[in-house]
Amino acid sequence: MPDITAVNALDRDGFVALLGQTFEHAPWVAERAFGAGPFTDVADLHAAMMRVVRDASQAERLAFLNGHPELAGPEARARSMTADSVSEQGSAGLDRLSAADLDRFDRLNAAYRTTFGFPFIVAVRGRGRDEILALFEQRLGRDATTEADATLAEIAAITRMRLDRIVLEIGP
Repeated sequence: MPDITAVNALDRDGFVALLGQTFEHAPWVAERAFGAGPFTDVADLHAAMMRVVRDASQAERLAFLNGHPELAGPEARARSMTADSVSEQGSAGLDRLSAADLDRFDRLNAAYRTTFGFPFIVAVRGRGRDEILALFEQRLGRDATTEADATLAEIAAITRMRLDRIVLEIGP
């Protein structure tokens, strides 16, 4: 079990420096969650950070969602994603797709963004290309409210894995 003591000992600047990129391009999540400490464990920390996202204004949440890269999209090809996103997409083999697969992802990315107004977000670690594509197509058929909830659930899964790794690295 990760030790949260080191996180609780940080001042605001240290906390944001350590955890500010857990939520893609959104250090404001860590800034706002800091005041909820001290945290009993990583789950408590993560819950506080997710509350910040859920309590954000609709405009802030949309900007946050749009800060995420598309799967196998232009940022991935330009290698301009965050290190976490590079690692996560690479773990699912999305950095080694055929031209036909890249074209399929491009079409799905465009359809999803047109439908929902933000990129398709899914926790790819532990999932393969076929499963991701099936989820992509399934989620495209949902209504906006259901999909917004699913997107936040996926962000919760992604960020929990990131937090677990960060807290384990700083350790006791």
